[in-house]
Amino acid sequence: MLVLILSLVALCLIAFIAGWLRNRSLSKKLQRGEISEMPTIQKARPDGCCGKHAVCEKEQLLAAASRPIEYFEDEELDNYRGRMSNSYTPSEVDDFEEVLTTMRPSEVGDWVRSLQMRGVELPDELKDEVMMLIEG
Repeated sequence: MLVLILSLVALCLIAFIAGWLRNRSLSKKLQRGEISEMPTIQKARPDGCCGKHAVCEKEQLLAAASRPIEYFEDEELDNYRGRMSNSYTPSEVDDFEEVLTTMRPSEVGDWVRSLQMRGVELPDELKDEVMMLIEG
């Protein structure tokens, strides 16, 4: 128990010293004019996010479910309803990719939501690209 307490005290001391050295270094850079102001803490969460992601996502899904399904000139993708995301052939993946490449990046999140509401799973081959566009 004593070892645990001593380890915790040592860790706190190291953190304190590291913070003090950082602030001292930043103060010197500020005095020399290398930086114009002290850095501030940035919010990690986007505006409007409560930090309880499951709650936010649930509310977004409920709000989306109350809206009518929006089509993105992709009615033919309804033929893939009920298919698993890893079961598409390369030509079927091309059908999804064709729709994806014709839309603006701001529409991608709504398109994925539309596919989910229609019971159409996005092919595994496109998931990384879609996530990059949504996060973009």
